[in-house]
Amino acid sequence: MKKYISLAVLSLAMLPVAAQETYENAKLVGEDLNGTARYVGMGGAMEALGADISTISTNPAGIGMFRKSSANLSFGMVSQEDAKSFASGHKTNMSFDQIGLVYAARTGENSYINFAFNYHKSKNFNYILSAADNLYNASQNKLTYAKAKAGLLFEGNGAGAPNFDRANIQCNQLDDIYARNLLYDQNTNTWYYDEANSYTMDRSHTGYIGEYDFNMSGNINNRVYLGLTIGLYDVNYKHYGEYVEQLPGNYWIRVADDRKISGGGADVKFGMIIRPVETSPFRIGLSVATPTWYDLSTSNYTTLTDESGSASNHENYDYRLNTPWKFGLSLGHTIGNSIALGASYEYADYGHLDSRYKTGEHYNWWYDDYTETSESDEPMNRHTAATLKGVSTIKLGAELKPVPEMAVRFGYNYITPMYEKNGFKDGTINSAGSYYSSATDYTNWEGTNRITCGLGYQMGNLKLDAAYQYQVRNGNFEPFMSYTDANDAADDNIADIVKVNNKRHQVLLTLTYTF
Repeated sequence: MKKYISLAVLSLAMLPVAAQETYENAKLVGEDLNGTARYVGMGGAMEALGADISTISTNPAGIGMFRKSSANLSFGMVSQEDAKSFASGHKTNMSFDQIGLVYAARTGENSYINFAFNYHKSKNFNYILSAADNLYNASQNKLTYAKAKAGLLFEGNGAGAPNFDRANIQCNQLDDIYARNLLYDQNTNTWYYDEANSYTMDRSHTGYIGEYDFNMSGNINNRVYLGLTIGLYDVNYKHYGEYVEQLPGNYWIRVADDRKISGGGADVKFGMIIRPVETSPFRIGLSVATPTWYDLSTSNYTTLTDESGSASNHENYDYRLNTPWKFGLSLGHTIGNSIALGASYEYADYGHLDSRYKTGEHYNWWYDDYTETSESDEPMNRHTAATLKGVSTIKLGAELKPVPEMAVRFGYNYITPMYEKNGFKDGTINSAGSYYSSATDYTNWEGTNRITCGLGYQMGNLKLDAAYQYQVRNGNFEPFMSYTDANDAADDNIADIVKVNNKRHQVLLTLTYTF
């Protein structure tokens, strides 16, 4: 192995635009089942039943079912099964999950106008990923070798540092480190790569997305319920990972990647609940949510180390991301005051995620101010369309009251896979999302199953609810994209799929006061 690592710091500031890569974007979309303990205990299948503040973000008309004002506070604990703490990631974490208020105002004998505010943690990023496998002479730096061989890094047959000013540049930050330090022998003017025997990957994901919802809703003669919610989002995501390859001769290479994503977003949600038969409590719910328009910033610091030294690069940039529209259909029915049954279906096509780069500011002469402009990252969006797909979420729930003061709840969710089975992180896309990428690994997650249960007890105006949730999903992990060389089989670079999973336990408590 030839080793001559020296400190190399890269700045991509000369690039005029920035966007994000498909697999990084996918981490920010979709939602956990979280909110009040009653909502979680029933599997979230309350979009047609309503009268729970957590429906503010799934079917805003559910707030129109309230007949009294109330305040809620929820907190609990989340634990990952079969995980070992790594870096700042811990397998068990306390969590503040929800706080909200509903004000119900009567406007007629059977009509109300209600106002509500609710905060809940819509996504909890806490997850520890661990994977390891043999490589059989494949390696991460062989990707950079293949790009150099194909002429994707430099003008002509150049060498040294990738030219990020090229119009068709197809490299990332890891390519820059490897090209500067490992892959080009300046003495013999030849390219080479390091074969690896095996690898290990450990990464901790931490943080959350907080959702702040403001709602106005009401009903018409207890038959039609309408609601509108404006949602604001607070993104706080962080990961730190170490990818280590074992090379022949007891050598090794380690890539440490430290990334943060922060920013905000907004969306608008509309909902309706209808009782088609006046004498029946059976209800039908309909809902639609606009895209969430995210304005985000990301920063990363990447370091490559071997026995002789280290090299690093870092970057930060701003970008935008628009999620797809979301549609919901739900059914609800009650039997007396002792049984409530709910079923919900939601659909969102994540193949239509719109990764966008900022293009500058536009002066609006009418208002005498500037509006920030952006454009879609078309190459990355084409990759997203081929990698992600439409997701269906099915939620079922039931509540039984053996006595008026006590409730027993059960729920189940199934979420179809977001990722195409043959999807991969393509490091050759002519996109700013690829330029700024600092990791080559990816996971194609399969469907998600959730099982929930809960208890509730009411004492006058005070109610205490508890819920338990078990969530499991399996995934196929690969440390880098595989490729085959049609002209030289020795240059093939293929890594086997490694099975990973995310098994999560959640315990949740909610305190509610009605007034």
